[in-house]
Amino acid sequence: MWAFAQMALARVTLAGMPQVKFWKLMGSGIGEGFTPVPNTAVYAILTVYDTLEAAQDTVERSPLFDRYKKHAEDHWTLFLHPTSVRGEWAHQTPFSVTPQNGQSGPLAALTRATIKPRILRKFWSRVPAISAMIGSDPNVIFKIGVGEVPWFHQVTFSIWPDAEKMAEFARRDGPHAQAIRAVREHGWFKEELYARFTIAGEVGSWPDVDKMALDKITQEVPA
Repeated sequence: MWAFAQMALARVTLAGMPQVKFWKLMGSGIGEGFTPVPNTAVYAILTVYDTLEAAQDTVERSPLFDRYKKHAEDHWTLFLHPTSVRGEWAHQTPFSVTPQNGQSGPLAALTRATIKPRILRKFWSRVPAISAMIGSDPNVIFKIGVGEVPWFHQVTFSIWPDAEKMAEFARRDGPHAQAIRAVREHGWFKEELYARFTIAGEVGSWPDVDKMALDKITQEVPA
């Protein structure tokens, strides 16, 4: 109940934090999040900063994040450097691309879409097959579906060993590729954003994450 209430109350705190340039509070679906049924136990906070140091300091010292940690059974924070972004989120471009010098290692992908009401049934009818496909892919280090407004505003977040493995999944024929074609051909989304990130570090932990794969993060990506 506390976490659910924060979906409204934490908005006031985040809006008053000058170091936070963009923020979103999000819930999730049951399972790994890729369902229309809300999971009241798992929540996500996205915050954007000018520098990595500002992000680390806020997560470590902010009373808001401290309260979340104290109420959480598990908590995990990823610090991300945007490397590419296309589209808008709430009529904004929230991420500024950070030049990277050919670094390898794990990368994160985020997609966000506002779904047109008239195609909600079509969209969600495809989700179970896509979820099963990504869930069975041995290359995925982590994946979750979250969103601001249930059913209408959806976000997918995933971590991959490298760009090649992620591209292989995107190109593979199947439910995911078919859904992408439908989105393009029939204009399912009112607004959409696609972004990629390198991973600069992490704090905390999350169940079932391949920690051996993530060990490469701090070794290969400098802060």
